[in-house]
Amino acid sequence: MASANTLKAADSGLAAVMIGPKGLRPGWRLLIFLLMLVAMGAVTRAIIIRFLIPAGFAPEKFTPSSVAVPDAFFVFIIAVAAWVMSKIEGRKIGQYGLPFKQGLMKHLWLGLWIGFLASSATVLIIYLLHGIQIARPTIHGTTILTSAAAWGGAFLLSAIAEEFLFRGYAQFTLTTGIGFWPAAAVLSALFGLGHLSNKGETIFGAFSVVSFGLLLCLFLRRTGSLWCAVGFHLGYDWSQTFFYGVPNSGFTPSHNLFNVTLHGSQWLTGGTVGPEASVICPLVLAVVAILFSLRDREAQLTV
Repeated sequence: MASANTLKAADSGLAAVMIGPKGLRPGWRLLIFLLMLVAMGAVTRAIIIRFLIPAGFAPEKFTPSSVAVPDAFFVFIIAVAAWVMSKIEGRKIGQYGLPFKQGLMKHLWLGLWIGFLASSATVLIIYLLHGIQIARPTIHGTTILTSAAAWGGAFLLSAIAEEFLFRGYAQFTLTTGIGFWPAAAVLSALFGLGHLSNKGETIFGAFSVVSFGLLLCLFLRRTGSLWCAVGFHLGYDWSQTFFYGVPNSGFTPSHNLFNVTLHGSQWLTGGTVGPEASVICPLVLAVVAILFSLRDREAQLTV
């Protein structure tokens, strides 16, 4: 039978593994967060399959509703999980990247315009290199406004969900353990791997997604919150999907403004994945990163 001293030593060893100088170690906190996401995600998936698909919801089609419905559930799940972790850790939920404070709209709008311009620059360069043909608008009148608003709302939810998942709680927690940029590299790599599950995604497309992740981490580092990154994510996805109508991560959009045809080498156009898999995309993102670094030179994020 184990002696009292042996049991005490075992308990001390376990406590050292679980608890560090600043409380529960980052790895365990992140594991708890992810387990909550998996559990609540399984319930949500069952709800969507049971109640939404029979009612005509078609997730295989790339429409505002196919983006908005699952992402609305996911935003709720992430918010609940982050709230629970904030209580466990004794922090404010805004510390994980999405604070409601002065300057929120400024950063959101800044990111939105940067995202729109970056997407437009990519499409324009491919066009000048004869890789894109742009036809007349495919929708007219009030349909333009309703489609623009629907895609905008859908991609806002998508941006909040993806940014908080990869650059919110996880980025904050890993930063407390291994530092900001090592955490950014790990999570950006996972961000790229996650996109490989998308229909038609390619290795180079996933590489571009990693580039997106690192750029968005730069926005987080220099502005102190995720709102600029959310705006960029929204502006980029909205412009390429609704405004230009090019494929987005392998998904062909519907209810889009222009009818765009890609032709030529896949390295130039991105093929079925869309311009984000073009060699032009990471080059444009690199230029954005340099210009943004010159504009905001000081790191604002503190953990």
